[in-house]
Amino acid sequence: MSTTPGRGLPEGWLRSVATTFGFGLLVAGGVADQGTLLPFLVIGVAALGLGTLYLLFPHGLHFAFGTSAGLAVYACLFSVMARAGFPEAPAFARATGFLLPVATFLAAVWHRRRSLRMVAEAERPFDLGHLPRMARWLVPVWVVGACSIALPVNRLPEFEQGLALLAAMGVISLVVAASVGGVVRLLTDMALLTEELAGRASRLLVPVIAFLAMYAVLVVVFACLYRIAQGLSGGPLFAGPMGPVPLAFPDALYFSLVTQATVGYGDVTPHDEGIRLLASLQVVAGQVLLLFGFAEIMRTRRVLGGDPPHRPGAAGD
Repeated sequence: MSTTPGRGLPEGWLRSVATTFGFGLLVAGGVADQGTLLPFLVIGVAALGLGTLYLLFPHGLHFAFGTSAGLAVYACLFSVMARAGFPEAPAFARATGFLLPVATFLAAVWHRRRSLRMVAEAERPFDLGHLPRMARWLVPVWVVGACSIALPVNRLPEFEQGLALLAAMGVISLVVAASVGGVVRLLTDMALLTEELAGRASRLLVPVIAFLAMYAVLVVVFACLYRIAQGLSGGPLFAGPMGPVPLAFPDALYFSLVTQATVGYGDVTPHDEGIRLLASLQVVAGQVLLLFGFAEIMRTRRVLGGDPPHRPGAAGD
């Protein structure tokens, strides 16, 4: 991994920092209903984890990215488990329980930093055939989470719920510490695979943009047709939950998008046979466009991937 000229930071570290804090801020906003402490803990843990990993593995950008994603997922799962299994647990127990696995993981990584350096600073995925072995530590973690939700712990008094939460997170911490090598390898591989998929997706950018442009044009065309039909009609052609409604252009645009996506929320429905026929035509046109876009994306992927063209009469036909 090269470094930025004239600086000690490795190339791409700023992107890793931005991604880590972006995940942290996003999850912090998502779990804000869990109280005022947890969002700040999420941001603090992201900063602590990023700083520790930079000190240990200054070239382990993929590991840092994978860890930031892992911390975000962990914060979400902890929020769900704590709310469902320990709804009355005191704030100190929630904060301590949230920090226990993270602190244990960072301490275990620090303790084994020499043996984990090659794994954390890898630039290619490891043998994916060993992925189940790398992820086997997830089994006891999921068992603890399932037991926490299934058992009637939420009927205990507040203090006992807090102790139960700390016990559950303590078990998870022990599992993470004992399997830190597999955790590091899994997080690194997931980041490397994500980067590889992003690289493939960038090569398909042109057909994807072309498809979205055609999709948007179709939505606008039918929205205008709905609005023109409404303007030429003597009465409302659409109905809502409260009865017939006049269709302004923003509503027509919304109805066109929902119809073409075949979502069908039902908040605006056609109230006329002609409009129903027009909506049916839009659904069919949208499906044909979807098939065309998928075929074009697959053709572009084959061309960019260097796959040989199919020859009629070749062996195996």
